[in-house]
Formats: sequence, C-alpha cells, structure tokens
Amino acid sequence: MLASLRRLLLGLALIGAGLALGTPPVHAAPVTAVASFSILADLVREVGGDRITVHALVGPDEDAHGYQPRPSDARTVREARLVVVNGLGFDTWLSRLAGSEGHASTLVVASEGIETIDENPDHAHHHGHDHDHEQGDATARTPDPHAWQDVSRARIYVRNIAAALAQADPEGASEYAANAERYDRTLQQLDDEIRSTLARLTPERRKLVTSHDAFAYFGAAYGMRVVAAAGVSMESEPSAAGIARLIRQLRKEKVPAVFVENISDPRLIERIAREGGARIGGRLHSDALSGEAGPATTYIDLMRANLRTIIEGLTPHDD
Repeated sequence: MLASLRRLLLGLALIGAGLALGTPPVHAAPVTAVASFSILADLVREVGGDRITVHALVGPDEDAHGYQPRPSDARTVREARLVVVNGLGFDTWLSRLAGSEGHASTLVVASEGIETIDENPDHAHHHGHDHDHEQGDATARTPDPHAWQDVSRARIYVRNIAAALAQADPEGASEYAANAERYDRTLQQLDDEIRSTLARLTPERRKLVTSHDAFAYFGAAYGMRVVAAAGVSMESEPSAAGIARLIRQLRKEKVPAVFVENISDPRLIERIAREGGARIGGRLHSDALSGEAGPATTYIDLMRANLRTIIEGLTPHDD
C-alpha cells in the first residue's frame, strides 16, 4: 500500500514538472475532411499532412460520374469539418449531400478560379453532364471537369485547398502553407517532366484516343490531339454512327494506338482499335487513382504512369 502511494505521488510530481517545463500539450483532434473522389483526396492529404484525416467517397478505380451516395456517406459528410469537391459539374451529388445535411462543415470547390475548357462535342456520342446551368439555355457553357489532368491547374487546386484548411484550422495555417509550397515545387517539376518527355513524340504521333473525354486539359497543356469514344462522363452509350466515324478517322489518320481507362469497360475501345487498325496502347488512369497494387496510388504517380503509357503506346514499334 505504501509503495503504491509512493508511485502515485511520483507520477503526480513528474506531471507537475512536465507542466512547469512547458511540455507541449497533446495535439487536438485532426481536421476531418471528405473529398468526392480519390485523386482529390490525395491532393488534400498532401496539403493537410498529419493534421488531417481524409476520406474519399469514391475510391480507387471507381467512377465518380453519376455516383449515388450511400446512407453511410451522409453520416461521413455530416461528421466532417471540410467537404472538398472538384466542381465544374463533376460531383454535384456531394454538394447536394453536404447541403442537405444542414451541418457546419465548410464546402470547398477545389477548381475555383481555374480557366476551364468547354466540353468537346467531337466524340462518338455527345451528351450533357450533370452541370449546374439553366435548363434550356442553349448558349450556356458546359465546362469539362477534368482539370486535374493539367498539372498547372492542379497547382491551383492545391492553393485553394491550403486556403480552406487554414480557414478551418487557423492554428495549422503555417504548416498547411509549408506543405502546399513543398508540394507545389514537386508539381512544377512534374509539369516540366511531362513536357520534356512528350517532346520525344513527332507531331503525327501526338494523337490520344481514349474511352471517354477525360484528357482535353492534358491535350491542351501538353500539345496532344485528343479524341474520345464517349463524352466527359460514361453515363450513356456512344452512338453507332459516332463509333463508325471514329473508326474511319483512325484508319484515315493511321493512328497507331488507342488507350483503355481504369474506370471503364475496355470492350468498346478494344473493338474500335480492332476495326480501326490500331493496337491497344495501354491503360490510362483518368478519373481515379489505382488500388494499392497498381502504379497510380498518388496523383503524381498517376501522371507519371499515364506519361509512361502514352510514350510507350505512341512510340513506333516494329510490328
């Protein structure tokens, strides 16, 4: 009994000494953030570091287009301090979900301030995405939401995310700013790497044919002509006439390779390749990271994996 009392008194004395010496307090609970899809969650994680926890509602190798939230998603969103969406009509389902919950979390549109590209009508089937514009307004712009495929635009995402985290957690503002600055330097290097690597391709080889229209920003930024079988989402089938037109185009232009995507059924693009005289150049990661066993578990890995695939697919082969 006396020994137990001594241990208790010693413990109290040590605690008191620690307080007197200014021992750092236990960290507050991390900021909880929800992102609509895996690529965006990775950007949030890079900026937030150890001060945050991030949950992606649409995970690796999953398609966020037209995603239907589950009851558990509503609970996750309700408990989050920060809800991060891509915007540009890509994930309006999450904006609606966050609004319907009536909680105090901050809604962040990561693409805010980005110069957008309009959806390209030149694909096998043109259809609207879930964009927020007035119905019946024929002049309304339909922005392509896949802005992260241009690294320079992804850097704007990062700045927006850092500002939102600093507002939600002022004590961590300097840490978020430092993380964002470090990550931005890495992204700049990545952007330079993509440009210098793609410079190896001759102009006639700089044609990127994919399952759906997710690479317009990539093409505009890095000098690639992009043609897709379907529009910006995979929610409806391309038309037979559109597919036939694309096959004729492949034959006429002698396009060497077409690419499947990690979020789409490869059978259509495989048929287009077969009938158009092209080969399958490989798998691109468009709207989602890969699973842990894949080559694109982070945004930077995704862009590098796509770059390798494009170079290997479009470089002349001795067939």
